[in-house]
Amino acid sequence: MASISVVTICFNNPEDLKITCANLDRQTVKPAEHWIINGSTVPTISEWLENTPQPSYRKWTHITNQHIAGNFNRGIEKVNGDFIHLLNSGDSYPENDVLQRVDDCLNANPSVQWISGKLRTLRSGRLVEIGKPFEKHKLYRGMRSVSHPTWFVRKEVYDRHGLYNTAYRIAMDYDMMCRIASEPYQFVDLTIAYFDNTGISSVKYLDSLKENIKVYESYFGYSIKCRFWQMRLKTIHLLMQTTFGKWLYRLKMKMGLENW
Repeated sequence: MASISVVTICFNNPEDLKITCANLDRQTVKPAEHWIINGSTVPTISEWLENTPQPSYRKWTHITNQHIAGNFNRGIEKVNGDFIHLLNSGDSYPENDVLQRVDDCLNANPSVQWISGKLRTLRSGRLVEIGKPFEKHKLYRGMRSVSHPTWFVRKEVYDRHGLYNTAYRIAMDYDMMCRIASEPYQFVDLTIAYFDNTGISSVKYLDSLKENIKVYESYFGYSIKCRFWQMRLKTIHLLMQTTFGKWLYRLKMKMGLENW
């Protein structure tokens, strides 16, 4: 059996953390360990963890003066499982058997080094599910619905390629995807995570596009196609802020094309 370690980073959001912990505790297959990396500046989360009974697999540590990538890295350094899932506070598993089904997939594909699946999230006030298989030749398109909250990555992959780049505030997941692109991969046709879309990559979407270009060109050199694609995404994003754009997206959802 593949052992799965879950890492949850949090920052001054105890109610979000409680949702994630309760959801994880309902899984039919429990993780080998659940590390909470608490970067909070107030004691609320620490007090809840210390004064509330927790399952034996839950562990936590408090760190300061770190950003998202640094918190990810601390969690990866702490865990001992074969595979690591970064499940941020506020995110959750949509069904109680997600870890069981992921475990089945990992055991059926022992050579796989990382997987991704589908993500459930809110768009224009409606629940949608997105997620596409990773394709290395389309890296210039950014994450392309290869959603980071659905990744399960073998710990040895981080040993080979290094931890998340703390120079990036938003695109650290895209940077990692560029590094592990040649590792054996499997797409799982399963909705793995429900994503809280109030995170930094959603709120600061245009900033994330700028970082994506910087990341891509740091590995592959100046790229017209990457810049053109990012311009396309920026145009779509700005259009979606208009009434007409929202109408077009509702039409797209009615046609079942939200994952295109």
